[in-house]
Amino acid sequence: MKGHGLLTRRHLLAGVGAGIGCGLLPAQAAPGQTRFAPLAEEEALIAFGHVGPITDGGWTTAHELGIQKMKRVFPKLRTIYVETVPYSADATRIFRQFVAEGAQMVIATSNYGDFIKDVADRAPDVAFLECDGTRVTDNLGWYYITHWYASYIIGVAAGLMTKTNRLGYVGTFPVPSVIASANATLLGAQSVNPACTMNVISINSWFDPQAATQAASALADSGCDFLCGITDDPAYLRVAQARGLKAAMWNLDMRRFGPDSYVSSVVLDFSHFYIEQVRARLTGQWKAAGTFLTLGHGVDRDVWGATVPPEIAARADAVRDRILAGETPFRGPIRDASGRIRVAAGEIMDDQAIYQWDWAVQGMTGLV
Repeated sequence: MKGHGLLTRRHLLAGVGAGIGCGLLPAQAAPGQTRFAPLAEEEALIAFGHVGPITDGGWTTAHELGIQKMKRVFPKLRTIYVETVPYSADATRIFRQFVAEGAQMVIATSNYGDFIKDVADRAPDVAFLECDGTRVTDNLGWYYITHWYASYIIGVAAGLMTKTNRLGYVGTFPVPSVIASANATLLGAQSVNPACTMNVISINSWFDPQAATQAASALADSGCDFLCGITDDPAYLRVAQARGLKAAMWNLDMRRFGPDSYVSSVVLDFSHFYIEQVRARLTGQWKAAGTFLTLGHGVDRDVWGATVPPEIAARADAVRDRILAGETPFRGPIRDASGRIRVAAGEIMDDQAIYQWDWAVQGMTGLV
C-alpha cells in the first residue's frame, strides 16, 4: 500500500483492507533485550492510530504534521492510519488489524492502556509506541511531551495580563495531562500575581467546539478575563476574541482565529522523535523505552501574540531561559486546593511526578 493510507474503522472492524528539535530524556529503560531485524525502507509499514481526525487543527493535526515531515526523510516508507480510534474494545481490534496488515511498528498517538498492550503482548515481533502511556515491555514503549513548562511560562504572561485575577480553563477530562496543564498555568500566574485563581469547566471531550464555546462563555460570564485550556479546537479563542478577552491555546499556532486575543500556545512538534524512532526500527536498533520530549525539543511556547506587551513577553521568557538552564519552577511549598501542603519547602516535583499529577493546586476550582 503506497503513501499515507487511511484504513477506516469500518474496514478494520470488518477485517478488510490492505521547528523545534527533539531532545530526548529517557524516562524508563526497557525491561527486556528484544532486538528487531533491520528493514529495508521500501519494505517497512508503519501504522498510526489517532484519537481524533487529522484535520482537527489540534493534537492529531500536530501528530500528522510530524508524520509528514518524517515521510519526507523516508520517502519509500509506507504508512497507514485510522482516525478517531475509540477508547473501547474496538481499539484492540484496530491495533490487531494493523498487525495483520503487516505493520512492523504501530504508534498510538494517545493513551490506549490495555487496548494496545494486549495486542503488543501477542505480537512480540512488532514494535509499539503509545503517546501518554505508562508501561514499558519488551516491545511496547511510551513517549510524551513535558508541556507543563510551556504552560508555566504562558501562565506568567497570564498573571501579568489579567485585570480580574480570574483565569478560566476549558478542560477535557480530569486526567493527569490536563491536571498538569492547568496546575502549571496557574502556578506560573501566581508566581508573578499571587492573587490569581483559576476556574475549570470540563467538557468530557477532546474535540467538541460547541461544548468548548459554551464552557468559555460561562467562564467569561463568571469574570474570567484570561482563557486557556487543552482542547483540540480554537472555540474558546473565538469566544475570547468576540468578548475582548485574552487566551492561550494548545497544540499549534491558532492566532488566526483570534488575533487580538491570542497570547501564545503550547506548540508541539513530534517530527524529530518520529524520525529517530523509525530510523531505529529500520536499522534494527529500536528498543522499547519511556521518553519525554522536553522544552525546546518537541514542545515549547509559541511566538507571542501581537497584543502581548514586550515587557510581559520578556518577563515570561526570562523564566523560560531559567528552565532551559536547568532550573525548575515546580519547587515546594506547593499546596493543594484545600490548602494542604503536598510538596514540602525545598522539595522538587520531577517530570515523573508531574506526569502523574492527580490533585489541583491552591486557587483552583472545578478541576478534580
